[in-house]
Amino acid sequence: MLREVAATRYVTPLREGGSLPGIVEADDLGTYVMKFTGAGQGRKTLVAEVLAGRLAQRLGLRVPELVRIQLDPVIGLGEPDEEVQALLKGSGGLNLGIDFLPGSLGLDPPAFGVSAAEAGRVVWFDALIGNVDRSWRNPNLLVWHGQMWLIDHGASMIWHHDWPSAAASPGRPYDASDHVLAPFRPDLAAASAELAPLVTEDLLAECAAEVPDEWLADEPGFAAPDEVRDAYVSTLAARLPGLGERVVLGEPTADGPSRAPGWLTGAWPHSRRDGREARR
Repeated sequence: MLREVAATRYVTPLREGGSLPGIVEADDLGTYVMKFTGAGQGRKTLVAEVLAGRLAQRLGLRVPELVRIQLDPVIGLGEPDEEVQALLKGSGGLNLGIDFLPGSLGLDPPAFGVSAAEAGRVVWFDALIGNVDRSWRNPNLLVWHGQMWLIDHGASMIWHHDWPSAAASPGRPYDASDHVLAPFRPDLAAASAELAPLVTEDLLAECAAEVPDEWLADEPGFAAPDEVRDAYVSTLAARLPGLGERVVLGEPTADGPSRAPGWLTGAWPHSRRDGREARR
């Protein structure tokens, strides 16, 4: 179960993120990037963050700690920005926090070498969760203390925005041509051999169990939160067979719009798109 903390101070909004996340301090003296239930993409973004983040951690990939954050809307009363104040007021209760990594930098591929094995693990994992937002346009990878960290998985498992389409999603190819790690010649065969045996239905169920009931309740077509969890588990499990063979590594697009969904416009708050550290 994710640790639970309470927000004590709202520090600053992070306007590069499409859902307007913010930096908050909590009663455990920690600092977190907070993602809100009242944001435009709604609670499903938070569900994807928890499921993908916990699964990545269980597979040995580096992801900042995730916590449950209780938010008292009174924190927003002194916020001068009307948009931020409305977001805080509309997100009372349970939200998601991601450990803030101070001094982290956005990964700059030419400057940071990634082995074919590590690139393969990340691309294979992104194919499993259907992540459409780890491209050269927006890497969503950080370098912290000399190691690569994966962040921002809210745009994964996009089939949950249309559950009737989920049954067809496992057989579709995963286009990794624009993936930020594609130039490192990801070793997908080695990644499949290493990671696929670890992704059991029991493991998926354990990760799904960490998603709070509040974020799964009243999902159309499902009678209870556990039914929604079962749907995530069965859809992810169905993606496993032949996953590496369905990854497409073609020529990257040199220009033009992102292949990510239109609602997805955010960059990770710790760093600018040019890889320089963001100002606090």
